[in-house]
Amino acid sequence: MFLRSLACIIILVMVLSGCKSHKKTTTYKKKTRTERTTTPVINNTSNPKDEETVTIVTPPKTNASYAEIVSNYINNYSGIAMEEMLQYGIPASITLAQGILESGAGRGELTSKANNHFGIKCHREWSGDRVYHDDDEAQECFRKYADPKYSFRDHSLFLTSRSRYADLFKLRKDDYKAWSKGLKKAGYATDPKYPDKLIGIIERYNLTSYDDEVLGGKVNTVRLDDTKISTYQVQKGDTLYNIARRHNITVETLKEYNGLRSNDISIGQELYLHPVKN
Repeated sequence: MFLRSLACIIILVMVLSGCKSHKKTTTYKKKTRTERTTTPVINNTSNPKDEETVTIVTPPKTNASYAEIVSNYINNYSGIAMEEMLQYGIPASITLAQGILESGAGRGELTSKANNHFGIKCHREWSGDRVYHDDDEAQECFRKYADPKYSFRDHSLFLTSRSRYADLFKLRKDDYKAWSKGLKKAGYATDPKYPDKLIGIIERYNLTSYDDEVLGGKVNTVRLDDTKISTYQVQKGDTLYNIARRHNITVETLKEYNGLRSNDISIGQELYLHPVKN
């Protein structure tokens, strides 16, 4: 009787142990939080606040004539074009004329869906957003911008960073005809009438007035005393851009006056704001 009871106890223990060993356990892994990332866009602005601002674009009125549409485009973007001229030395008239021509005065499909005002294609170095659009070939890759101002900035960088456009920057800033022909010669466009089209737009809409404004032809009423050389001493936080802007000259002109080959300046450095007479 004792042996039978002992055998029952042993069997019961084995059964309970077997059940416990087969019990499934579930472990829950803590989910990792993911963030959606977006591809960076051109944002080489001198003013950090530009990252927070959005370009306010006023659409043309319904049933506007083409001349009114172009005028509206100029009102929207002339300020940006002049800022780019101040910093990069590209005539505002040229930038605006190219924008009007390339974007159809802002009405083109590429401009509407990608804020691309100058028809700049992706090229190998582009890491930003992109769209595909029929051009010389079907579904070519074009750059996409979050805001029109980045398209204008990329246009400036495109011209200043490629050696084939270097000769343009040897031209006078008020010689829009030479700039128009130089762009075609450098290969910006394949259309043989490209220079004539730019020149026609510039003259028809008096776009040189914006060049004059940047160069000081119509806003700088202060005459410098020829017997004195005006200078400026570099302060902490200064850049060539903000110095040039405060004194109503271009960065390139400021560099030319001071024999600078780069944009590097140091605190306490004296910069000429007026050409030195020999």
